[in-house]
Amino acid sequence: MFRSNIVAMTGYTPGEQPRGEDVIKLNTNENPYPCSPTVKAAIGRVCQAGLQKYPDPSATEFREAAAELLASELPAITPEWILCGNGSDDLLTIITRALVDSGDHIRFPRPSYVLYDTLAAIQGAECDVVNFQADWTLSERFAKHCDKLRLAFLANPNSPSGTVLAADDVAKIATALPCPLVVDEAYVDFADGNCLSLVADNERVIITRTLSKSYALAGLRFGFAVAQPQVIAELGKVKDSYNCDALAIAGATAAIRDRAWFDRTRAAVLATRARLLAELRARGFECVDSQANFVWCQPPGGAPRALYEQLKAAGILVRYMDYGDCGDGLRITVGTDAQIDALLAKLDDLAP
Repeated sequence: MFRSNIVAMTGYTPGEQPRGEDVIKLNTNENPYPCSPTVKAAIGRVCQAGLQKYPDPSATEFREAAAELLASELPAITPEWILCGNGSDDLLTIITRALVDSGDHIRFPRPSYVLYDTLAAIQGAECDVVNFQADWTLSERFAKHCDKLRLAFLANPNSPSGTVLAADDVAKIATALPCPLVVDEAYVDFADGNCLSLVADNERVIITRTLSKSYALAGLRFGFAVAQPQVIAELGKVKDSYNCDALAIAGATAAIRDRAWFDRTRAAVLATRARLLAELRARGFECVDSQANFVWCQPPGGAPRALYEQLKAAGILVRYMDYGDCGDGLRITVGTDAQIDALLAKLDDLAP
């Protein structure tokens, strides 16, 4: 019954989502803190008013609030520069469906977000993979011309490394590429800078962001894309009619308006990230400097999979990731200080 490329593909495998409260979950880059209380209040008001009507298909309230928030970095922005989605994965899917045909090529780095492989497979497209260099920069081949190249993805900050390419370097890549460049900024709120300003100068640059990480709304599913209005208009033809429900729109809008909560929570995550990096290195781990809410590392003596299994048996979940010829490692989410203390204590127990 199914298309041959669907049968052949593996499919995206999300991180483990165990049931119960007795697991310390540091494997899927969720925010360890509760969301802004204004989110719950906004959702409550929607529920009280009733859910019998369809939501706003354009999520106008959120787009207006987001345009106001982002205007200091992108002065030209209006709501027409923004498309909302059911998490940023929905937006990545919309973009791929809109731009890529069977047999076309999609370019992305490796190691990086494994969903890009899945999106290519669904479309019957070819993956044009460019491995990161040892210092987590990209060679000139990433911007090299290819007649069949229709789309490029660049996670920035990257997952699993947490590293970033400077906006000037990304701008050069976007200019050289013969196709649109999606800068996937899922973790950008934990970084020192972003690429939002590039959208004003290049209609082929599309920024995607999510509220799952920095706003503690992974369970709500809300993201947005920023691009020039003519690009957003075409992408809007591809999205589901009502891809964001009324609860998500209200909650997401309330979240981005609570700047005090955001600033306080971001500061807490960054402080714990710095401590986690220092403590892991003190125990002999090789760690990459991170600008996300996770740390990519190698345990002393290697064998990251064995350590993952030992931690899992002790009720602590981290993410073991194997990228084949690019190597494997552990990605550890920045949790609360108490969760990180428990992790470090268990690492000490397991040390030879």
